[in-house]
Amino acid sequence: MASGPAPHPGTRAPAALARELRAAVRGEVAFDATARALTTMDASNYRRVPLGVVAPRDAADIAAALAVCRAHGVPVVPRGGGTSIAGQATGTGVVLDLTRHLRSVVELDPASRTAVVQPGTVLDDLRAAAAPHGLTFGPDPSTHSRCTLGGMIGNNSCGSHSVAWGTTADNVHALTVARYGGDTLRLERGAPGPPGVRELVAAHLALLRTGFPALPRRISGYALDALLPENGPDPARAFCGSEGTLGVVTEATVRLVEAPAARALAVLGYADESAAAEAAPGLLPYHPLTVEGMAADLVREPAGLPRGGAWLFAETGGATPAEARAHAERLVRAASADAVDTAVVTEPAGQRALWRIREDAAGTATRMPDSSEAWPGWEDCAVPPARLGGYLRDFRALLGLHGLRGTPYGHFGDGCIHVRIDFDLLTREGVARFRRFSEDLAALVVAHGGSLSGEHGDGQARAELLPKMYGDELVALFARFKDLWDPEGGMNPGILARPARLDDNLRFDVLPRRPVDVAFGYPHDGGDFSAAVRRCVGVAKCRTEKAAGPSVMCPSFRATGEEAHSTRGRARLLHEMLAGDAGGLITDGWRSTEVRDALDLCLSCKGCRSDCPVGVDMATYKAEFLHHHYRRRPRPASHYALGRLPLWLRLAVPLAGPLNALARVRPLAALAKRLAGIAPERGIPPLARETFTQWLDRHRGARPGPGGRPALLWPDTFTEYLTPGVGRAAVTVLEAAGRQVLPAGQGLCCGLTYVSTGQLDLARRVMRRTLGRLGGTPGDPVIVLEPSCAATLRTDLPELLPDDPRAARLAASVHTLAQYLEAYAPDWQPPRLDRPVTGQTHCHQHAVLGDAAERRLRERAGLTGELAGGCCGLAGNFGYERGHWDVSVACAEDQLLPAVRDAAPGTEILADGFSCRTQLDQLGGVRGRHLAELLAEGLEEGRP
Repeated sequence: MASGPAPHPGTRAPAALARELRAAVRGEVAFDATARALTTMDASNYRRVPLGVVAPRDAADIAAALAVCRAHGVPVVPRGGGTSIAGQATGTGVVLDLTRHLRSVVELDPASRTAVVQPGTVLDDLRAAAAPHGLTFGPDPSTHSRCTLGGMIGNNSCGSHSVAWGTTADNVHALTVARYGGDTLRLERGAPGPPGVRELVAAHLALLRTGFPALPRRISGYALDALLPENGPDPARAFCGSEGTLGVVTEATVRLVEAPAARALAVLGYADESAAAEAAPGLLPYHPLTVEGMAADLVREPAGLPRGGAWLFAETGGATPAEARAHAERLVRAASADAVDTAVVTEPAGQRALWRIREDAAGTATRMPDSSEAWPGWEDCAVPPARLGGYLRDFRALLGLHGLRGTPYGHFGDGCIHVRIDFDLLTREGVARFRRFSEDLAALVVAHGGSLSGEHGDGQARAELLPKMYGDELVALFARFKDLWDPEGGMNPGILARPARLDDNLRFDVLPRRPVDVAFGYPHDGGDFSAAVRRCVGVAKCRTEKAAGPSVMCPSFRATGEEAHSTRGRARLLHEMLAGDAGGLITDGWRSTEVRDALDLCLSCKGCRSDCPVGVDMATYKAEFLHHHYRRRPRPASHYALGRLPLWLRLAVPLAGPLNALARVRPLAALAKRLAGIAPERGIPPLARETFTQWLDRHRGARPGPGGRPALLWPDTFTEYLTPGVGRAAVTVLEAAGRQVLPAGQGLCCGLTYVSTGQLDLARRVMRRTLGRLGGTPGDPVIVLEPSCAATLRTDLPELLPDDPRAARLAASVHTLAQYLEAYAPDWQPPRLDRPVTGQTHCHQHAVLGDAAERRLRERAGLTGELAGGCCGLAGNFGYERGHWDVSVACAEDQLLPAVRDAAPGTEILADGFSCRTQLDQLGGVRGRHLAELLAEGLEEGRP
């Protein structure tokens, strides 16, 4: 390995460094535990603790920060979206967070098809700016909704369309770059670059002309061949893929490509992945936009795919839908001899659904079918496409030889394979096997003429093994190139040149080796809270700033734009909390104020449970944390007032009239809200004068329902005490469907409010009492009208009482009204309402229960239109708590309120959740209604 500057140990006076940075830059400078914890990891297996984080406001700030860090001898790590998979976005010095301010598309010129962007520009923002001109940026990693152009340049990112439009390096025209110390260079074709680089190239022409394998996805090492005279020279291209080790991009001029007006997707099924890989090169002469491959072990649920054990996704484009479809059908005919089955998908919704499976693979592949963990590390090797089939067979054999499992997928048309492997990175023996496998796989890739990295860079995961691919002489040249750019070795040391060992700095090293004592069962993580927290691998889908379709995650990040208020950020803080003294950042465990403050703005919407590709469940982690954090300590007033709401409502209902009158007296209401920890902006909902079960008893006495099997209706707290009209409407619907309605029991409570405030001992007591009061026989279906209560019964109940078989039986019996009607009254015809609807699917329903039955019931009733995704922002107790008003309003303004304001006159507003209806009323002055209310109204209108 080449010698040269050693990585900096870091300043011994971080306080002085922080002071000088604050004096030198206009952006934010943070050296606190939270800021550092949020940037210890990217999406890789590695963890390095920085000294602090700087969020520069402009290029001058970047230069100033680099100058101060050089004066202190402190390394610098440029960081974009933090989704790098090889460890290159972690570091021990100062992290430059380029996503907070430097995110503008500075200029877009449709005539020249170029755009000037800042390094923190999110790819989807650039694509949105280019779309009105019929243009796009060609490279499109699966993280396109949160990755940045600066990060893409640093890693030379590619994406699924690289067979048509190439890598990021192929689409970069010019760069402005700041070096360690602050001086800047303009890199474009023919420019010299730093002093000495031209002479270095001239002295090694033969090596540079013969030392690089010719394949479309050669990302490993420095692209020194771009500096050959016959290639420009092109220093901007050579800078791409340098992983922050040479300098910091302050501005980039990139090329745009023409976006097809219409697209179609040919989905080709094959017997296995090797057959799909061998077929992929045969599609390239037909000029598809993509040739993506994945095998059946990555598809965890029915997805509308044609028959086969593996599939190719070949996207085609055209000026019209017919032209795109004809192109796709030509591909299908060309593949018919080898394919088991085929399909052509032209509907945009169908294409999005299939692409989501592929794009979420970086997350879903982190869990094997048996729920065991799988990790990156050998995520994206590439070989010549014609050799991919043989390589995959050899790769599978090598996995078996080492006793490992993985799920390959990726860019088959370019010969690039992604895979997560079930490495044991928690034990010394497992880490040793990780090293042996890495060395053997590097040799296998080289034997097939490939590149150790085909997309995500070398980072710490592969750079140590670059001599196997390039030989010692060329790797030594890499180090000399790095030294010409960065003589003092301050830019991202330990990455690419003179790299750290691939088994050092593993992020698991600091975690406890034995399970911690917790309240929830964590059945999908073996009862281990550490394993649950490890689910977050950093792919950062929670950092998406615009929710797509029905997606919910992560409303607090979209409201604040702060990493600490993303699902990933909270998971990082929990990771550091579990690390404790071994991590050196958060050492007070469950008492941590850093974790408490980050979780404070978590709405417990459960969106991450379904939308996160790896199923992080931050609502559960928050409840767990609050349970421990406040154990044997006073809680916030809102926990007593809102967390024990069922108790207070039961006591208050006999006095509903006087209490409602008092609540309308503003000074008294303000005092009550102050004492209860409720936001002063909130209105207090009126209590029902007659509870739902009181009405139901009266109703059954006055008019017995139809005979036959009774329907058990859960009298949830909100329906019982606040909106009994929803329950009455459900009874009308169920009786029309031929069912006699009975309450599921007396004095029932699912425990929702206790869980959401972390009062888990009380929650379990309430749940056990409820299980003892249930009516009916075990296994009888139970209809729950309030989605949050249904979700609590379906998930929190069995996870808090894992040893009580009654909990599992009740969880399995829970149905929404639509699910019950579909399963137990399939022949019932709802009234035809024939009107448009808007509103919102409750976030808990989206995350836990799904809304497929509701969609079908609305369709049968003639209710047209889509409901918004996201979260209403009230989210049970969250929006009522003091200090949450602004975030609550911002969440409502994300999707729900705009959807309602944009609705045509006569549109019905649907909101099955009490929180959603309350938010609509208090913020929009709009009455939202439960689906049961609309159906009951239609039934009443249809009666003589």
